[in-house]
Amino acid sequence: MVSKAFFMEIQGKKITVLGAERSGIGAAKLLKKLGARPFVSDFAEAGKLTDRIQEMQNEGIDYETGGHSDKVYDAEFCVISPGVPSHAPVVVEMKNRGMEIISELEFAANFCKGKIIGITGTNGKSTTTALVDHLLKAAGYFCVLAGNYGKAFSEVVLDVPEDGFVALEISSFQLDHTYFFAPAVAMILNITPDHLNRYNNSMQEYAEAKFKIFKNFTDSNLLILNYDNEYLQSDKISAKGTVHYFSLTTQLKTGISKFGEELIASVEGKEVFRCSVLDIAIRGEHNHANAMAAIEAVIPFINDTKKIIEGLKSFTGIAHRMEVIRELDGVLYVNDSKATNVDSVWYALRSYDSPIFLILGGIDKGNDYGQIRDLVLNKVKKIYAIGQSAEKIFKYFHHDIKVEIKKTLEECVMAANSEARKDEVVLLSPACASMDMFKNYEHRGEVFRSAVEKLAQ
Repeated sequence: MVSKAFFMEIQGKKITVLGAERSGIGAAKLLKKLGARPFVSDFAEAGKLTDRIQEMQNEGIDYETGGHSDKVYDAEFCVISPGVPSHAPVVVEMKNRGMEIISELEFAANFCKGKIIGITGTNGKSTTTALVDHLLKAAGYFCVLAGNYGKAFSEVVLDVPEDGFVALEISSFQLDHTYFFAPAVAMILNITPDHLNRYNNSMQEYAEAKFKIFKNFTDSNLLILNYDNEYLQSDKISAKGTVHYFSLTTQLKTGISKFGEELIASVEGKEVFRCSVLDIAIRGEHNHANAMAAIEAVIPFINDTKKIIEGLKSFTGIAHRMEVIRELDGVLYVNDSKATNVDSVWYALRSYDSPIFLILGGIDKGNDYGQIRDLVLNKVKKIYAIGQSAEKIFKYFHHDIKVEIKKTLEECVMAANSEARKDEVVLLSPACASMDMFKNYEHRGEVFRSAVEKLAQ
């Protein structure tokens, strides 16, 4: 493996960027600013990349679409976008030719002057990342929100001062092709089945991808882990630096725990922070866990704990994650489009005691609906199934509950509006990826929002 300096000595050099979505374009723009000669290559046809092509043309960035030519190999190294799998033929060929490949995350981190707080896990990443960002800003610190949520890291990294922070959401895909990456603070919120189609249906391989977030730690780094998650137990984790846990179920000597209706953080048995769960504006036990992780991350930097509590009270959540769109005739319409796996839906269903009309479906990622079967039978009045996985959902649930397959999200909203009654909930929590019908989960959530807002009073 080459040295870290190799990736920083880029003035005038040709650098290939694989992938022309948000991360790839961000990397190409950063390369251009630093005096390199980026070449962006994407397998998708030009018609699917209209906005990105316009960005590249405006910046004077060389590119190709519709496949990868031999030009991608004529470069010092490659910056790879998270959406490009390691087994893609072009990546395999690069490796065969001895070409160095690094992730956009790794590349951007080389130029970050401030402290990085890296957040990964299967569920809760976006909410926790946004909360970390909110708490730091509420306490008067400079912070930018970036990574898998927010802007591409490459696009904002040069704006971060030495005394500033980056709240960085990190997916397992972004950790692929990292070699030196070491955030000042890292957390793994949980590990549950997801993306197994990219990890050979191996939970261990998926977990090890997440563990890359702390592989380069030294004694000065802080790692925050979920004590309640089986893959994050101390006997399975070997990390340098300081390790703190958070737990909803166990009283921890060092870390943060839930005691009845209070959250208490301690170090070697000495209390350093306390708040009530009523201070947390976002609802649900899963959000208590997210808040604990965020609190543990900012305590080393925010001396006035009152400012942390004020930040918790003023944080109302993020778009597309348990987002209340409106209440109409006593029916609550909730956008949880960010729930792209079964575990996320489990948490969403637990957040409501009222009968639920549940919209499920999209691109299945090896989902096991047995995880939510009991909750569905106890809480869900009817399922509307959409997308590629609609038939699978119908076959699994229709013997026990009403299931209706719909062609569009708008049809689901219209049907739910005609069937739901006062004190019931219409919940979009798909458990699936969105790209069969939408650009991304944000687009799916916006379509849901628009359909709900068009409903007559």
